[in-house]
Amino acid sequence: MITHYLLFVFLALSTLPTLADVNIDCGSTSKNVYVDENSLAWVGDNGYIQSGEPQTVPSTIIGLTNVMSTLRVFTTGKKNCYSNIFAGKGSKVMVRASFLYGNYDKKSSPPSFDLQFDGNHWATVVTSSDQVVSHEAIYVTKVDYISVCVAQTSPQQFPFISAIEVRNLDGNMYGLLDVNYALFLKSRFAFGAKDTIRNPNDVYDRIWDPVGSTGEGITVVSSDALYISGASVDDSPPEAALQNAFTTATNTTGSIDLTFSDLPQKAISVYANMYFSEVTKLDSTQKRSIQVNIDGISAFSKPIAPVYGEASELSLSNYTASANTTFSLVAAADSTLPPLINAMEVFSFSDELTDGTYSDDVNGLASLLVNFDVLQAWGGDPCLPAPYSWDWINCTADATPRVTALYLNSFGLSGALPDFSSMTSLETINFSNNSITGLIPDFLGTLPKLKLLNLADNNLAGTVPSSLTNNKNLKLILTGNPDLCLPGNSCETDGNSYESPTRSSKNRKKRKNKKTPVILGSSIPSVVVALAVGCVLAWFYHKRRRPAVAAHAGGARPEGATVTSSLHEMVSDIGQSVMEEVKVSIRDEITSEMTEQLSHQEGQQ
Repeated sequence: MITHYLLFVFLALSTLPTLADVNIDCGSTSKNVYVDENSLAWVGDNGYIQSGEPQTVPSTIIGLTNVMSTLRVFTTGKKNCYSNIFAGKGSKVMVRASFLYGNYDKKSSPPSFDLQFDGNHWATVVTSSDQVVSHEAIYVTKVDYISVCVAQTSPQQFPFISAIEVRNLDGNMYGLLDVNYALFLKSRFAFGAKDTIRNPNDVYDRIWDPVGSTGEGITVVSSDALYISGASVDDSPPEAALQNAFTTATNTTGSIDLTFSDLPQKAISVYANMYFSEVTKLDSTQKRSIQVNIDGISAFSKPIAPVYGEASELSLSNYTASANTTFSLVAAADSTLPPLINAMEVFSFSDELTDGTYSDDVNGLASLLVNFDVLQAWGGDPCLPAPYSWDWINCTADATPRVTALYLNSFGLSGALPDFSSMTSLETINFSNNSITGLIPDFLGTLPKLKLLNLADNNLAGTVPSSLTNNKNLKLILTGNPDLCLPGNSCETDGNSYESPTRSSKNRKKRKNKKTPVILGSSIPSVVVALAVGCVLAWFYHKRRRPAVAAHAGGARPEGATVTSSLHEMVSDIGQSVMEEVKVSIRDEITSEMTEQLSHQEGQQ
């Protein structure tokens, strides 16, 4: 079960699963795998996320499928992530996230929120009451495990998700894509098709939307080929998407004009694939040669001649287009037949992909997540995107962020501290007010940038490592751990100090300390020191005068009632008063130190 809770991409496992497509039915708590109408096997999401609440979409939604009948909503946290989705580092994948609001909460208020993958911004999701909204990304993974996250962007608009699908693509597909960027699907059309095309007709389960005749002068033609091979081009379009095509009703004078409303009004860089297949076997007098123009300008140096029974493809990368851009297909000068087109894909580009939080820091955080059950709901990239870092860490603003602080005070942690020594940029660690047991790990004293370590109010035991007590640059707070002692002191324990049972804070406060509390990084006020020194000097002064005073009083106070005893009583009273003052001052200093530290922590958060 532990692997279900591991941090998304960076946690190394001794055995990796084989590459396989993943279909996650979000909100489904079923432990059974089921096969849908598209021959896809689906699993519930319990193995991929530990936060959120499952919800059910009303069955009154027209066309509601089993996959879309459930969702998971997130009412807490800046972001919530599906993790532990194996893809394999360096794999080219297609990831699809789908959302159906369906008025599950009876508020008739479809929310909007952000969608993220692997620490990168993906899209702003604008959901619909009764329509499925999907977002698709194609990219090369930089890590073994990928994550899909939703993040709240507006009050009371709670993110949710209905389904996540991951498809492994052939490495040659979408070959013009730079590995430092992702493609975001805008449109994928099968011209002339009557139904949606996907698995099993497309082995990569791309969803091809059918488009009928779009206007005057456009007609649909069907191929008479017994078989159409898409394997002749790298992007392997499915045969079903090549069986029909748009063409012009006139011979060679007409054009096929295509616009894409899913593109923004402002021009952006796009990636486009156009697919062609000749619909009939041509004789020697016939020729179909197609020129592609974008806003009247030729996009390719040569026209394309579709092949009968095979696929042909034209690809554009980093070409600027908007919702107002017109892609026109016209017959080339030597063509005797009108233009045609079978299918087309249009993508936008992501910003440059991040490499994620520094891997050594993520490995250290993974150790904490595995060790402490209460942390296992945290997933996705710890620091990225920057506004959505985990609540209990601080990160640098570098392109590859480092984790500089852990604020895990009062988190309900129990058990021994794991090894997170790889987190060498840590400056602040606050584990106070938990139920942490065992020894203080030696590696804490080797963290080169550590300035504050607060382990107060836990159940730690044994000797404090000298690497911590000797570090003059470190502020160390260890109060409230009665079984701790300083280096060089005898640690009298009951034999169970290193694995002592968890005690509540209330019981721990009532327990009488057997050792002096360890307080480092703080100083006793000078007035207290002065009082203590005065006490010692007074004692020595009266000790030196003791013989003279005794002789002078010898005749006046028989029966041993000497001035010496009075002086001893006076010194004792002074000593007690001074020690009480020392205790009060120490207590005040501790309170001041803890108040200062809590204020510092709140400022960091």
